[in-house]
Amino acid sequence: MGLLIGVPLGLMAGFYGGFIDEFVMRIVDMFLSFPPLLLAMAIAAFLGPSLQNAIIALIISWWPWYTRLIRGQVVSIKEREFVRAAHAIGTPSWQIMYKHILPNCISPVIVQASMDLGGIILTLAALSFLGIGAQAPIPEWGLIVNTSRTYFLKAWWYGIFPGMAIFITVLCFNLLGDGLREVLDPKTKKY
Repeated sequence: MGLLIGVPLGLMAGFYGGFIDEFVMRIVDMFLSFPPLLLAMAIAAFLGPSLQNAIIALIISWWPWYTRLIRGQVVSIKEREFVRAAHAIGTPSWQIMYKHILPNCISPVIVQASMDLGGIILTLAALSFLGIGAQAPIPEWGLIVNTSRTYFLKAWWYGIFPGMAIFITVLCFNLLGDGLREVLDPKTKKY
């Protein structure tokens, strides 16, 4: 969901520049001035403890990263010859953005999204662990780890296995992101 907000805003900011770019990037700077976990905690606490509110808090705290990333890519790509040629033949701006620029700058966003999934899972587990995320009876890893604290001396496995599940899932998404970066990065391709 953060991609659905961040990518179009970054595309417009980078493509049009000027006032739109300044306005969008100042809002992005405002959101990026807070650490994502702290911002998500504040938003989730304000909205109330529930899984839906925790997800909304994660979306609000993660979209600016994609806006900044895609904007930087668009600014570098919009000055290339194929974009100038599309302007010269009278192609509408929205078509240039979505058919010419976006396909050429989406690979870093895909890599970043796959690597961010691990961080999002950890942040959601942290929110549930702190009591401002998922609430019982929803089976969420952070909530299970929080509940297991009282049983740790008698049943140590009650908290260890959800913690291992979080660790393995985050590791898998980080490895997926590294693999996608190697596959999609033209500088690392071996010919």
